[in-house]
Amino acid sequence: MPEDPLAEARWALDRGEYGQVLRLLEPLQEECSALTSAGAELRLLMATALMGQGRTDQAAACCRALVRCQDLTLRAQAKALQMVLEAPELRRPRNWSLTLPDLAGTTPLEGVGAGVTGRSRLRPEPPPPPPVGPTRAPVGFAVVVVVVLLLLASLLGGCMEVRTELHFEGPGRLQVSHQLRSPAGPQSPWQRRFVAALEGHEPQFPSPGPFRLSGGSGEQILSTPVLPALQALGSLAGSLEVAGQLSGVALAAPVVRWEERNWLVGVRQHLLLELDLQPLEAIPGLDLALVLAPVRPAAVLQAAPTGLAPAPPGERTGRRRLIWPLQPGQINVLELRCWRWSGLGMGAAAVGLALPLVLALQAIRRRLGFGLPELPA
Repeated sequence: MPEDPLAEARWALDRGEYGQVLRLLEPLQEECSALTSAGAELRLLMATALMGQGRTDQAAACCRALVRCQDLTLRAQAKALQMVLEAPELRRPRNWSLTLPDLAGTTPLEGVGAGVTGRSRLRPEPPPPPPVGPTRAPVGFAVVVVVVLLLLASLLGGCMEVRTELHFEGPGRLQVSHQLRSPAGPQSPWQRRFVAALEGHEPQFPSPGPFRLSGGSGEQILSTPVLPALQALGSLAGSLEVAGQLSGVALAAPVVRWEERNWLVGVRQHLLLELDLQPLEAIPGLDLALVLAPVRPAAVLQAAPTGLAPAPPGERTGRRRLIWPLQPGQINVLELRCWRWSGLGMGAAAVGLALPLVLALQAIRRRLGFGLPELPA
């Protein structure tokens, strides 16, 4: 038997000894953080053992603890296993089952074999099968079952990432883009209709803005050109309303407030965004987020209910690119106040400050007897 606790737990899991797995790993749960690879692997083994014992609620809790794990592979495995554990129970149609007739009123079978000859009654019984030893659990059976369930969940689960980016191009200029990613496989019907609606190909939903599509089938990006701030925010609010209507959920209209004040050298901007997602239930595999760029963390006055999330490992975000995850079933509020410098205003201010200095130097030159500057003869 291996000495490593994780290897010993995997060995016990292959033999179907789920209680032994929990006795080995539960004392180590407090020592290993869920953010590390070792802690995530430990909790995945515990979730598999709990699922083998029929304790699906505790197994789902172990998977939920890994949503912020630094290992992308283990985090994806935990998310897929959580989708399997929290999937709704389907009702089996009656025609899938075979109903046996009631045999109480039928004729008993006693005496049917009375005509059998004595020779057939005296036929010797076949010899017993050779001894093969005690039956052992198939090696890796539990692991194979988990792998099959994870594959089915990835194919049928409908995982999707929807990220809306609000890019501040300059004073009074914004750009809106929606990034749709389906890591589980082909596009969902909602994704196809949403893309068609924003491009203006859906008759029931007029396009909320001049969105243009780019990217392939796995990742699609719908973006507007750089627009005036009010027009860009109107496109953002309209696209969110279209998304709610296509989902069949009656969402309240988003609250968008924009204030901008010009101080010549720069513009002071204030944005308040409120999204009421209370009618939207939490769907396993659905990831909603709003990206702000370029925005410093100090400019954010309020981000509820979760605040700003750290950048996932391997994603190019930068210090001035913030991610705000949206929570279904709650009211999400974002408020920020930032300052955008104007190149033209800064240049005019620099010229205005340099002009008195130039005049003072010219006056000193004239007092020294050099006179006014002249062109060469």
